[in-house]
Amino acid sequence: MTSAVAHIRTLGPKRRQHAIVQAISTAYPDLMRADPAAWRGKFRRMSATAFAFYRGSAALFYADMAHESDSFTNEKTGRVWIQGDLHAANFGTYMNSAGLLVFDVNDFDEAYVGPFMWDLKRLAASLTLIGYEKALSDEEIGTLIETLARSYASQVAKFAGGQEHEQAHKQEHGSEHAPARGRDQGIGHSEFALTLSNTNGRLLEVLRSARLYTRIGMLDSVTTIENVERRFSMNATALVLDAETRRKVEEAFERYLETIPPRKRFSKFSYHIKDIVGRRGLGIGSAGLPSYSILVEGPTQALENDIVIWMKQSIPAAPSRTMTDPAIAGYFKHDAHRTVISQRALQAYADPWLGYTEIDGVGQLVTEFSPYAADLDWSDIDDVADMLSLVDFLGQAVAKIHCVSDIDSDQTLVPFSTDEAIHAVLVGREDEFARDLTEFGQHYGAVVREDHELFVDAFRN
Repeated sequence: MTSAVAHIRTLGPKRRQHAIVQAISTAYPDLMRADPAAWRGKFRRMSATAFAFYRGSAALFYADMAHESDSFTNEKTGRVWIQGDLHAANFGTYMNSAGLLVFDVNDFDEAYVGPFMWDLKRLAASLTLIGYEKALSDEEIGTLIETLARSYASQVAKFAGGQEHEQAHKQEHGSEHAPARGRDQGIGHSEFALTLSNTNGRLLEVLRSARLYTRIGMLDSVTTIENVERRFSMNATALVLDAETRRKVEEAFERYLETIPPRKRFSKFSYHIKDIVGRRGLGIGSAGLPSYSILVEGPTQALENDIVIWMKQSIPAAPSRTMTDPAIAGYFKHDAHRTVISQRALQAYADPWLGYTEIDGVGQLVTEFSPYAADLDWSDIDDVADMLSLVDFLGQAVAKIHCVSDIDSDQTLVPFSTDEAIHAVLVGREDEFARDLTEFGQHYGAVVREDHELFVDAFRN
């Protein structure tokens, strides 16, 4: 039994229920007061399944991590860029800034600096919950998590091998003769991606599905054409803005443009605003968050090339409640700045529209509403062999975000090679690593199932 689970077991049901309510209610008090109806909706969706509860309770997970320890976390591996809410549904496709359709970790709203094991432990527990819902045996669930662990360790070793090879070559021949790294030399950070050309099984199906999406199809689903101009369609999710709010959004958009890396900026007319509507977050992760959809011209004046931009209020990252080092918190202007810096540190070739701004002093994340996004859906993945193949790819994807950085990342908070640091604590200990991660995932998954019942009981009463 892991240290966090052992601590939870000492509380008893009533104290644990209180801890659950406290962790969630103290994480977002202002948002709850601002839109209680949205949060009631969020809690009802969280009540549906243990996995849905887990997705919406990252604050509770990190409160528990304050009591967790492991032998793989040291001064360096405890301070790497992490996604922060890494469960099995936070993977999907996107078109990167190099024009490549890739499968990767997505949703960086909770990204922060912390132990790399936090990401893996959160993901491992989510696999337990999915396996339980699909009536997999404990042995089968254990095999899923072990596959994740070994895939992750293997991919980190390949990245570290690529670094070592390149450094040795530079010392021998000079930096101007750095080699192209291939499979036998270790894999270079920015070269690695899960794509149509190197995946198979269910993951390849997800990529092929996303490839069929089109920008015009996305635009037709959220806009209409009036007098030869495209405008947002007004429906139940769209809010008409008053003149003052629209002015604030337009001014915030102008400030956002300065946060786009110079090499990723388009021509000025690409950012011409054509329409703006308000949105209000209703999903498990975005309940009550005010946001705005902004329609801009795009790379050409053709209507089919219009771009939909999403501007939304950012919230504190769940890991920041446990990782309380002021040097980390003080590195960021606000939570939107944190999200952007983190995403560029975690994702090679990040969205060229990614940036941040402020409205009334509150940080706003700005990103493209991509027409090529397809989330990983586990609902029809029931064959264990398919699941094992998919989890093997997930391990590679997680290793990549921990070891790779966008060329335009300007972060200096993690000044060392994370792949070398992580590889150093894993090499020769892969069996122990897989065993420990499996133990945590299964034990904490059982805790979450019990927590879900306690949460539902508290919410109902």
